[in-house]
Amino acid sequence: MYLARKNIGGVPHYYIRESYWDGHHYLSRDLFDLGADPGEHIVYPGGNAFYVDPAIEDLLDARGVSLQEDDLEDIFWPFLDPRIQHALEYFRNRGKRSSQAQKPHRASAKTELPVHIFDKRRLHYLKFGRMEQGYLWLIPQKMFNIVRNKSRDEIEQQFVDMERQLNPREYKAYTYVIFDINRFFSESFAAKKPQFLKQGDIDEYFIAEICKLNGDPAYWAGMTADGWLHEYLIRYVFMFFDYDFAPRSWVEDYIRNFINSRRYYQPQSQHDMVTIKEASSIFGETEGTLKKMSRQELSRFFRRRARKFHPDKGGDQEKFVELTRAYDALLRTKKD
Repeated sequence: MYLARKNIGGVPHYYIRESYWDGHHYLSRDLFDLGADPGEHIVYPGGNAFYVDPAIEDLLDARGVSLQEDDLEDIFWPFLDPRIQHALEYFRNRGKRSSQAQKPHRASAKTELPVHIFDKRRLHYLKFGRMEQGYLWLIPQKMFNIVRNKSRDEIEQQFVDMERQLNPREYKAYTYVIFDINRFFSESFAAKKPQFLKQGDIDEYFIAEICKLNGDPAYWAGMTADGWLHEYLIRYVFMFFDYDFAPRSWVEDYIRNFINSRRYYQPQSQHDMVTIKEASSIFGETEGTLKKMSRQELSRFFRRRARKFHPDKGGDQEKFVELTRAYDALLRTKKD
């Protein structure tokens, strides 16, 4: 269940929707029309307390919707009184961390569908803020769980929300990266400095790629198409043509790298820590050899092993994740 937003006559309109499996695809359906102001459905009995109008829960229950403890709170949280939000945020986040740690993964082998490459590129940029995506295949698959087992509509609503973190100065670079325009150019600076390329060529490739995605049945599985550019892609046209590649000084690059290194930062959990003994077993190499390796040698060794275990190459996904965790742990011990 998720919150969906749609502009009607230039006014935002909100719905409670859910994704469901029909045996072939994940589809979406409206559960409740929240109107232009979902905050009208929040009741404040006094103090910092609040609750959602019980009529909504009754209606959802009548439709056979199984609600989790925080489902309605998550949907209505953005529309809560800011003063109460501030008072409850700490307790809410602490509860979220605890519940997420205990919540089992509900994906089933029957409904587990591959993540589309366009979703991977978007997530990679939004998480790391990097234009170079050459190592996209090395990203642990669990990073893409946020878009698994969901309808295309729910996925797009998520990205609309996540893209609000972007600075308008990033819009053109973001669209350049997620549509992988870089691959059409042989210039060495194409990945980092697209503003030095012939802009007319970039425009043509962008138009071709967005039309290609618009007609990709695998991407829009479960959604109807009317032959026009889909409303979820129109925002990228504005991002691309209404903005320019922003020139940056070395100071801006330094600040950007600092910020990007902390996007979605979470302290390393005990579960993610790997000892040198465990790394030795995972890599199939002696502890002494691993300790002697430089950063460059370790990276080469890791890439060779990663190719063997990568799921896209027919390898074992769990072993690939373990290998990546071990590599990250070892890399932090290297200074050269």
